[in-house]
Amino acid sequence: MISGIHRFTRQEQVAYGRPAAAVLKELAAAYGARRLLIVTTASLAATLAAETAQALGDLCAGVFAGIGAHSPRTGVIAGAAEARRVGADLLVALGGGSAIDATKVIQLCLWAHLTSVEALDPYRAGRGLDRVNVAEIPAGVRMVAVPTTLSAAEFTPFAGVTDTAKHAKEGYAHPLLAPRAVILDPAMTAKTPPELWFSTGMKAVDHAVEQLCNPVRTPYADALAEDGLRRLAKGLPATQVAPGDLDARLECQFGMWLAMSGAGAGRGLGASHAIGHTLGGSYGIPHGITSCVMLWAVLKWNEGAADDRQVRVAELMGRNSVSASQAVRDLARGLGLPTDLASVGIRPDQFQAIAEHTMHDNGVRSNPRPIKGPQDIVEILEVAKG
Repeated sequence: MISGIHRFTRQEQVAYGRPAAAVLKELAAAYGARRLLIVTTASLAATLAAETAQALGDLCAGVFAGIGAHSPRTGVIAGAAEARRVGADLLVALGGGSAIDATKVIQLCLWAHLTSVEALDPYRAGRGLDRVNVAEIPAGVRMVAVPTTLSAAEFTPFAGVTDTAKHAKEGYAHPLLAPRAVILDPAMTAKTPPELWFSTGMKAVDHAVEQLCNPVRTPYADALAEDGLRRLAKGLPATQVAPGDLDARLECQFGMWLAMSGAGAGRGLGASHAIGHTLGGSYGIPHGITSCVMLWAVLKWNEGAADDRQVRVAELMGRNSVSASQAVRDLARGLGLPTDLASVGIRPDQFQAIAEHTMHDNGVRSNPRPIKGPQDIVEILEVAKG
């Protein structure tokens, strides 16, 4: 008999298929917000962020474009300072996972009055006598997310922020870190660079596959992941053929949303994500790309453990005649993405350090084939080396 608990995030709504600025105006009115701060990256400051700010008019109190890749602590603290300076009463995260995760923790900085990168230390997720019980901090200013990629950061109540001094990405969690609302406007993704769009799409595929291959079955999460994977496997190639097809882009957004929505089952992801966290936080490889080079290799290494789940993955991707590993790798290759570690600059002499660091990630404990130590991670890296 299956038993378990599914926890839903405290997210109020997801709006889709409508212009983001129009929805933002409606949300601001509903929330009683009058000073919106757009939080984004330098690459979007002069385009989407500026266009959205203009459309919002007097509602927009400013644009903060100081968020870098992998959400460095410095950008988070600077963003919180800017929110205080302009008196923001609603944050709008506009961009991909870095902007969205950073804005989540900007919220925490505002709630807990944190003003320095060092002040974030006791608020990290994990164990230790110096840890603050973050869940007890009362929430204040909240956020809305307008994603431009398929990273799905907007659907979770946790965030990854990089401590650049330690070259490590660290987790933060609070029940209300999840955006109060998410706006899926496919037009906001039309100018996203193809590699970023497709690689974050592969990250969404990674979410679905590692949910479906998890040793623990949960009916709600499995159903969502199945439909999400099916939509992504069709939608991503469709946007490659016709980049301006907003219906295909929205289909990818739906797939990304569904693939991530089952994460509330609490069963975690697997080794692909665990290794990806190390490659991203310590080696600067974008998380979408880590899924391209690691997911197929993890599936290959896992063969022989719960093969029925891998068969199902291949079926959902419309590739009944090949292995799940091959189906995933073919999809990434067909989208013009790298699928081996050599292509992203990772050398075999780095494998041991990557493996030892990855063993601290919870994802290694959710893998279908038990990972007993760093040498198992090294074996997976050997599969992926190219």
